[in-house]
Amino acid sequence: MKPDPLRILVAEDNSKLRKAMIFGLEESGKIKSVFDCETGEEAVRYCMEEETDVLLLDVRLAGKLNGIETIISIRKEFPRKPVVIYSIQDSDEYFRTFRRSGILSHYAYVRKSNYLLPQMVLPLIRLAYDGKSFIDPEIESRVSEVKEKDENSPLAILEPNERVVAEMLAKGMSNEQIAGHFGFKDKRTISRINGQIYSAWNLNESNSDEKVARTRAALIVLTNRFLSWDEDGKIYYRDPSGKRIQWDQNFGNLS
Repeated sequence: MKPDPLRILVAEDNSKLRKAMIFGLEESGKIKSVFDCETGEEAVRYCMEEETDVLLLDVRLAGKLNGIETIISIRKEFPRKPVVIYSIQDSDEYFRTFRRSGILSHYAYVRKSNYLLPQMVLPLIRLAYDGKSFIDPEIESRVSEVKEKDENSPLAILEPNERVVAEMLAKGMSNEQIAGHFGFKDKRTISRINGQIYSAWNLNESNSDEKVARTRAALIVLTNRFLSWDEDGKIYYRDPSGKRIQWDQNFGNLS
């Protein structure tokens, strides 16, 4: 049976918006804010000790945890805890975190600019509490876009440590610097990981020069495309249909 009013926790790093949202929701008589905060860490601590019916969170928060990571932490202890997530952010990383989170029900995820008036948030809170789900079509489109990008990314075929090494390599870091990041005393460990990356991307078949393979691997990371080189050094990529197309030598432009 639905309690009346529903007890909510509000996590929002903008204190003025947080207070206005709470005021508007409580004015309906159907919502009572039992805790509000600006960080995900505070929200997690409260939920571990006190009862709430629904969480209302911004994706971007003041602490180390973003809103989605906060939900994941809370749902480890309280599976399917009802939540409404909102955001104005358009970062791939937020959509990627949501896609990988495994959040399937008892939630609504909407654009702050589209749905944030208290009278629009209220039905979303009820929907989440009832175990249903709703995702703003704009966000659903972006999540699908990120999913397609990830699945077609060269990084998708690497092991987790290999991905991190490849990204550091693309930033121009030396093997010694990368080894230091991982706490490896022997930089040859990184050389072996580099070799695995080159093999996965077919960069060790046509040349034996590690510097060339390293540069080509960096280009693959930076363009996020499977690139290949012919004997004359011309660069090619494959479009979504699988057609092989020459890469424009004006770096950054794909013909």
